[in-house]
Amino acid sequence: MTAVELLESLNLLDEHERIEAKRASEVGKSMLETICAFANEPGLGGGWIGLGLVREELALFPSYEVEGIDQPDKLSADIASQCRDMFNLPLRVEISTENVQGKNVVIVFVPEAQPQDKPVFFKSQGLPKGAFRRIGSTDQRCTDDDLAVFYQGRQQESFDAAIVADATRDDFSPEAIADYRQSRADANPDAEELRWSDDELLQALGCIRRDQKGEWKPSVAGVILFGKPAALRRCFPMTRVDYIRVPGREWVPDPDRRFDTVELRDPLFRLIRRAQAAVLDDLPKSFGLEEGELQRQDKPVIPLRVIREALVNALMHRSYRSHSPMQIIRYANRLEIRNPGYSLKSPEHLGEPGSQPRNPKIAAVLHETRFAESKGSGIRVMRESMEQAGLTPPLFESDRGADQFVARYFFHHFLGEEDIAWLAQFRDLHLSEDEAKALIVVREAGAIDNATYRELSKVDALAASQALRRLRDAGLLAQKGRGSATYYVPTELLAVEGGLSSNPPSLSGNPEGLSSTPPALSSNPEGLSTNPPALSTNPLGLLSNPRGLLSKPGRLLSNPLEAETVFDEAHRTELLNDLPGSLAAAIGAIGQRHPPEEVRGLVLALCQLRPWRTEELSHLLRRRPETIRQHYLRPLMRDGRLVMTNPDEPNDPQQAYRAVGGWHEKH
Repeated sequence: MTAVELLESLNLLDEHERIEAKRASEVGKSMLETICAFANEPGLGGGWIGLGLVREELALFPSYEVEGIDQPDKLSADIASQCRDMFNLPLRVEISTENVQGKNVVIVFVPEAQPQDKPVFFKSQGLPKGAFRRIGSTDQRCTDDDLAVFYQGRQQESFDAAIVADATRDDFSPEAIADYRQSRADANPDAEELRWSDDELLQALGCIRRDQKGEWKPSVAGVILFGKPAALRRCFPMTRVDYIRVPGREWVPDPDRRFDTVELRDPLFRLIRRAQAAVLDDLPKSFGLEEGELQRQDKPVIPLRVIREALVNALMHRSYRSHSPMQIIRYANRLEIRNPGYSLKSPEHLGEPGSQPRNPKIAAVLHETRFAESKGSGIRVMRESMEQAGLTPPLFESDRGADQFVARYFFHHFLGEEDIAWLAQFRDLHLSEDEAKALIVVREAGAIDNATYRELSKVDALAASQALRRLRDAGLLAQKGRGSATYYVPTELLAVEGGLSSNPPSLSGNPEGLSSTPPALSSNPEGLSTNPPALSTNPLGLLSNPRGLLSKPGRLLSNPLEAETVFDEAHRTELLNDLPGSLAAAIGAIGQRHPPEEVRGLVLALCQLRPWRTEELSHLLRRRPETIRQHYLRPLMRDGRLVMTNPDEPNDPQQAYRAVGGWHEKH
């Protein structure tokens, strides 16, 4: 890659997993950590470092510029010598100097080390502290799981193959072994292992191994797959599945209301079935009447294949080193699975072919019994199944710091009438279908990143980056973070309904604006109850022309929300008169473009005086009820600063909101 190509890539995609830009005029710690990370990262193929390139942060839209290197030959020599001396083995990097815009730029290419040479680490620091991996655009210190990945590349032992010192052969459940045999026979009736004895079978699966005394002892995989519940509790006391039912949409701790929780602990095959049954029993159902059938068929709103794959993936890839349970949290609008252990596969590559199993022994058993999809395809299957069902693709979050992987599966279908009406205010922007999807996701989730846009729109990283920047340049999104950590949040222009200028710029070359009903998340401002009603096969009631919104496919012409909302000024005056003088003055001074965070502060101050209903706040703040719910009440509840006065009935017409530690504790 030339310096010009590298600069162009930086300005299109920012720093990412294979490119790093540095001002560095001398070899420092940061540069060497990046070199170490590029050499270690499995499957990356190495990476480029551009020296003499800087990011101009003070520009309206920050971009990379050429600053230059004064002594490129000296810098090149220092890099080569440091790569030779600082690490546990010499690294041979490729270094070149190019002239760009009359200035010298040094380009360093770091090849990926061979599997038998990993991990590469700083000699002075040792392992694991001295080794780094390239995660997105960042250099991360290696953990024990990272080292296991490197050693597995050398054909070293994985954690699930380790012997459990406190276990014996008596800890295996005969019923669990018989369950495996039946599942294996269902997948392949002619499998030769079905003819083996239990001892031979357990040896072949890596479930028992000889210890230093030559005695056969259960392995981690053996106990997880076939252990009795008592053995699982004794050897892995926190390795269980917790099914938690949370009223509402957010995790808001309330000492007066305990969550409904079911703890599951069983051999793996039975555990998967029990967890699946717990989820299916509690999910809202859709129904349909097939042609020629006399009875309707009820189906979970999330496809059964997605539920099964989600659970199997979580139990297969979780970290069994971690002493914490896997959590399945059933909110009113989504199913959320929180799994110990971050993804060993870079988030940018989730869904691509190939797998990096944390527990290869367990994974092999699940694959050969067809509990799991073929290697590396589980996430792709879930995404495709959700799309076919008309649901938003699942959202994934891998957090190395918290050592956790979170998957979210939303219940509601794409683009209801309310979403179409909301998008109508942006019709003059001539949004493409993909851009409309992005705005709906931002409206529901509060943010969007490149990976989410790619999954919504089936485009590459470059196209996703360009589309998000168009929305940013139009003033609808604000850019946060850097590199692969870049994400976008709604601006005040997007947050305030009707806030667009009378002649906004076109975002794309799509003169027809929106294409046919793009899928997106429905905000459901009234909130779902804890027992959502059954969904029909057409849950949004979408007709060919709902409420006159679409005069022809892809073009929004009329908007039932377009008429200006009329606020009761007399009622507003009465409400203001009841407020303390300073608070009344602050509220009287706010305008439609007031920063949302300041308005939220006023809402909190109001709710510290007494409970307020949405309609009251709407008149007082001169904002539509939907805006009040979406941008003020929901964020404050999410932060645990507001609660409902009647949380058991979220749709209560008299529902009001009070501040935590405010009026309610004094009366």
